[in-house]
Amino acid sequence: MFPSGSVIADAFSSQSRLSRQPQAPAAQTRRREPFQAWSVIDDTKKTADAFGKEAAREFDVVSQKAQAKAGKIEPWSAKYYAACIVGGLMACGLTHTAVTPLDLVKCRRQVDPSLYKSNMDAFRKIRGAEGLRGVVTGWSPTFFGYSAQGAFKYGGYEYFKKFYSDLVGVENAARYKTAVYLVASASAELIADVALCPFEAVKVRTQTTIPPEFRSTFGGISAVIAKEGKAGLYKGLYPLWGRQIPYTMMKFASFENIVEAIYHYLPGKKSDYNKGAQTAVAFGGGYLAGILCAAVSHPADVMVSKLNANRQAGEAFGAAMGRIYKDIGFPGLWNGLAVRIVMVGTLTGLQWMIYDSFKIFMGLPTTGGGPPPKEQK
Repeated sequence: MFPSGSVIADAFSSQSRLSRQPQAPAAQTRRREPFQAWSVIDDTKKTADAFGKEAAREFDVVSQKAQAKAGKIEPWSAKYYAACIVGGLMACGLTHTAVTPLDLVKCRRQVDPSLYKSNMDAFRKIRGAEGLRGVVTGWSPTFFGYSAQGAFKYGGYEYFKKFYSDLVGVENAARYKTAVYLVASASAELIADVALCPFEAVKVRTQTTIPPEFRSTFGGISAVIAKEGKAGLYKGLYPLWGRQIPYTMMKFASFENIVEAIYHYLPGKKSDYNKGAQTAVAFGGGYLAGILCAAVSHPADVMVSKLNANRQAGEAFGAAMGRIYKDIGFPGLWNGLAVRIVMVGTLTGLQWMIYDSFKIFMGLPTTGGGPPPKEQK
């Protein structure tokens, strides 16, 4: 019934048929990687590096074609300012339109702080009541208005920076460079806001009325003119100047100085770094500058929203300011500051990154520093 002892011994002996099964060659045995996740990460990194190099190569190819078509662009020439205008249009128009949902919440909370409990509550309620389209209410006047403003702001800044530098002379321009940046940016913004103001009036009224007062940008402009005349489009111009001019002065002057400080602390000169590194510096400097901009200009931003939404027909500017301030008080001037810091910091960083990327695309130097001295003849 049971196998004998000799059979059992034979089965487990080294000479048994079981132990004499052919062994797989050592070269054919599979070697298992001890940390397979690391190899996946390495593969992903290699793929990303290859993609980045290919994208950079394509960027260079398209850039060279664009530069060949445009011809040589001399600094501070008409072509140079035209390129800066296009870069500014793209930088401001695209970024402001992208953050329309944040701007919508900010404006509504400025006009009526009791409307929503928090920013997230605002998004939930807008999405629930007005649908996904409601979250981007006001995108059209935002796009047109800030595209026009960006064109005049950036192009004007480059022009006035050169103009004032030549006016005071090379030595004084270098010694008082921050003052040159401040005056140049203020001059550019003064003009840029005239282009922005009609679109800003339509945007604010569209965003702060439920349901929106206007269904289209140019339809809204026509409706305001028919009801209040052309002056109705500019009734927020003074507070817009009060918001935008200090904002832009801080934006450009602080950016120039922050970028200069970054390159000062880096081991090499600005020219030593590639295009990607320079645009990264532009974004970082722009984001820091944007935080300062938001703090400086926020009370005026609140007043712009209030005036466009609540200024009564025929009411004088000063009287309207006094009435609104009496209603909201000093704390009310800071409603929505947190969301505006996030919005403006991101906006400003992206604007400088887009603007300098476009300048690189057209073969121009990135922003930072005054114009070169005039050649002595």
